[in-house]
Amino acid sequence: KQWRKREMISVNYFPIHRVVAFKIIKKIYWIFHNVHQNSSIILQNLIYHLALSCNAQPTEAEREVWDQVDVVLKDAKGILDELQAYKGAGQEIREAIQNPNDEALQEQAWAAVVPLVGKLKKFYEFSQRLEAALHSLLGALTSETYDDTTQHLEREQALAKQFAEILHFTLRFDELKMTNPAIQNDFSYYRRTLSRMRINNVPAEGENEVNNELANRISLFYADATPMLKTLSDGTTKFVSENKNLPIENTTDCLSTMASVCKVMLETPEYRSRFTSEDTVSFCLRVMVGVIILYDYVHPVGAFAKSSKIDMKGCIKVLKEQPPNSVEGLLNALRYTTKHLNDESTNKTIKSMLQ
Repeated sequence: KQWRKREMISVNYFPIHRVVAFKIIKKIYWIFHNVHQNSSIILQNLIYHLALSCNAQPTEAEREVWDQVDVVLKDAKGILDELQAYKGAGQEIREAIQNPNDEALQEQAWAAVVPLVGKLKKFYEFSQRLEAALHSLLGALTSETYDDTTQHLEREQALAKQFAEILHFTLRFDELKMTNPAIQNDFSYYRRTLSRMRINNVPAEGENEVNNELANRISLFYADATPMLKTLSDGTTKFVSENKNLPIENTTDCLSTMASVCKVMLETPEYRSRFTSEDTVSFCLRVMVGVIILYDYVHPVGAFAKSSKIDMKGCIKVLKEQPPNSVEGLLNALRYTTKHLNDESTNKTIKSMLQ
């Protein structure tokens, strides 16, 4: 019906017979329809490789960047395992606070906290390595080696997979951090106790490992609800500002394309049936949310504007169709860590979907 209406309009501007005009417009419609269909197939193949090709091998052109990022990703699983096993020193700290004059309990609490602070420092330092890896990947995936983003992702599948793995790690890290209040409690106790020891000129074991300047940076890192995602968001923004010779569309198109392919694979039964486990579903969900948030930080008007290339209603709908306990953290990431959700220009329907 829309094309018929356009046919009625077209004859007002062109001296073409009505039937001929309709045939021309119909032909144009099918050309664009077929282009869209072919693009969808390309995108579906991309996400198939991103989500299911566990061992996508780099080409010679990808090798240098791939090797750099691979070193970082090999440590990622260990970081998640350590964070998941992080129990904190809550009991020792409580006993020390309740008995301030008991030196044995003070020493016991300090001895429990120092190695934990070493782990927290390790997590923070890993975030810096992850940001550097992200910069390398963005440099490769947004360069002008190929004509468009789809070609980049299709021909550099190994790098695209690594980018997806970084996002998956990031969202998983932040999910674990948000459910573990011991992290901030331990570090706060460490800083308070260290400050007291300095005032009293008491030598402090562990002070050399985390000096005051580093302690301030670590404290700011963990103060954020989603510290790893904040690191990547800031890193992506920094990448765009430092590479003004690259059109910003190179970066935003890369992010929006990855969001689109994740959504298509998750909402289409035919493609979702390829997933062999729920872990693959979780992988795609985290990657989708991760690229949406990065896009929202980098794009001038964000991911929620009408001009956005991301179908936000569709993405949120996909999230809400999952078991609530498996996606609440991801929905919260969209609610509280995006930049433009609360802008006046954001569609009211999208805002209500995230309430």
